[in-house]
Amino acid sequence: MTAINATAAELGIMAGFPPPPDKRFAPETWDLAPFNRWSFQNIRMVLPTRAVPRGTGPASMLPEAHQRLDDLAFTDIDGRASTVGEMLATTYTDGFILLHRGRVIMERYLNGMNAASLHLSQSVVKSFVGSLVGIMAGRGIIALHQPVAQYVPELAGCGYAGATVSELLDMRSGVRFIEDYLDPESEVGMLDRAAGWRPLRPGDPAGIYDMILRLKQERPHGGHFAYRSIETDTLGWVLERATGISLAELLSRELWQPMGAEFEACLAIDRCGTCQADGGLNAALRDYARFGQLFLDEGSLAGRQIVPADWVAGCRTGDGEAFRPLYAERFAAFPDSCYSRQWWVFDRKTGKHAALGIYGQMIYVDPPAGIVAVKLSSWPDPLNDLRRATTIRAIEAMAKALN
Repeated sequence: MTAINATAAELGIMAGFPPPPDKRFAPETWDLAPFNRWSFQNIRMVLPTRAVPRGTGPASMLPEAHQRLDDLAFTDIDGRASTVGEMLATTYTDGFILLHRGRVIMERYLNGMNAASLHLSQSVVKSFVGSLVGIMAGRGIIALHQPVAQYVPELAGCGYAGATVSELLDMRSGVRFIEDYLDPESEVGMLDRAAGWRPLRPGDPAGIYDMILRLKQERPHGGHFAYRSIETDTLGWVLERATGISLAELLSRELWQPMGAEFEACLAIDRCGTCQADGGLNAALRDYARFGQLFLDEGSLAGRQIVPADWVAGCRTGDGEAFRPLYAERFAAFPDSCYSRQWWVFDRKTGKHAALGIYGQMIYVDPPAGIVAVKLSSWPDPLNDLRRATTIRAIEAMAKALN
């Protein structure tokens, strides 16, 4: 009988020369269970990508001060007693790292992952793209109050006409976009096909930017928050037009190299060569942690301000009233939550915030506790509030123990 959290190797996914037909991924199944146990660490074998070079400088230091926290107990969101080790074992973990005040306290690799493995982070990349907007805004290259059509004139002819950069950052445009990962007929299903994650159907847009131009407005811009991945792709287009370089090059130049990434990353691209801004980043566990530490340290590293400090502060708080209409029930465990500048804010008072991706990806930043945690996973389902809340409960227990 196969274990509930069986690894890709135990499942025999892509094992053999050639692998048996039922163990091979297909264009329609590569990101679904059980194939995602293998594919999330092997995206360059599944999708076309563009490199995000780390440059030639040294990697920024992550001093080690390991502690054994696997047996640390906490109470799960449903009231059940659990431990950190149990959380890692039962939530399809591929990689986990915990930093406390910049030091590595715990680091785990499972399901065949290692320190050099590049892992798909899904929507975690949205927080990277938002940071690039913040950097460009700090230099006066992008103005948050300006309509996005100021930078991409084609957008004046679609649902984004009149929407501002700020409204897209907080996902408060009035554009119709249904984000139902299990419905191939929804707009996010079409985005998967436009991005090259699924085979095209007759009449589908050829690429991500072509799809953006098809979207219609259904309500006034600036209303309540509604999570829509296409907003981040539109911001990626704004960034490329405003700077004149590709998103992969911009990410390398403005974040990957300055923050001292240890490994080259890559971004998935569509059939037109467009970098997927909403979910295409693949990187090593410690480099995700370096990005989280950058936000814990107010956007600064070794005396150099990489992301403006006021931008980082704005990512820790936001409009709770705009968040409540659609998300109050789902985030009931976090009553003072909101969404701001492509980050999920769990507590506006303490500034706890996270970059989240479907199938269990997370960068969690707790400023008062000095904690950064990264969890890379390959859940069998795209959304699971219990697994996410369990992970956060475990991180909070570790933060309490360390402080």
